[in-house]
Amino acid sequence: MLVAGFPAGSFQTNCYVVAPAPGEECVIVDPGQDAVEGVDDLLREHRLKPVAVLLTHGHIDHMWSVVPVCGARDVPAWIHPDDRELLSDPAKGFPGPARQMFGGLEFGEPDDVRELSDGAVLELAGLELTVDHRPGHTRGSVTFRTPVRDSQGRDTHVLFSGDLLFAGSIGRTDLPGGDHAVMLRSLAKTMTLPDDTVVLPGHGPQTTIGRERATNPFLGNVAAGPSRGL
Repeated sequence: MLVAGFPAGSFQTNCYVVAPAPGEECVIVDPGQDAVEGVDDLLREHRLKPVAVLLTHGHIDHMWSVVPVCGARDVPAWIHPDDRELLSDPAKGFPGPARQMFGGLEFGEPDDVRELSDGAVLELAGLELTVDHRPGHTRGSVTFRTPVRDSQGRDTHVLFSGDLLFAGSIGRTDLPGGDHAVMLRSLAKTMTLPDDTVVLPGHGPQTTIGRERATNPFLGNVAAGPSRGL
């Protein structure tokens, strides 16, 4: 499987393109601020044809470029219904004083928006992506996981964790729609994934479930106990 990405814009949000191999169809995950040029560069470099944009949640730093990216390639955007309103009104994802940053900016939905549901399996671009609703950072936060075979021929999974789980940290819960208790429940579900699951977060470097279970200071008892299967 091919996964390529880059940190987009001033928020340094990781945008990914995912495909079975170079020269095939792909999906784009979280095209953030000023991501159009970076996405185009990756598509050209790896000779990829996008078929969908997947959003882990509706915060502006993850969906800023969703309309131009979808429009240029005539592809749908997928988002959980609890965050859909943020596509056209991202200010709702921020407290009152912070909404001033949106003065003069206009946002809207792509022409084709499709809604994600917990446990759904998306078969896109030759990939099988399982959607897990993981609220806490926002009400509509999701993760995407897909099976892969590593360089040694072993079966494992890749998890696109959005702003749920980072290397050494977890997502914030102090913005509208955030809930710390709900976040902990979502993390507890995620930490049942196998230790060798590769985590590709919304910000910062990649990690693994096992590494976070052993070292992440924000997980506490959430990470306790042996790894279990999917």
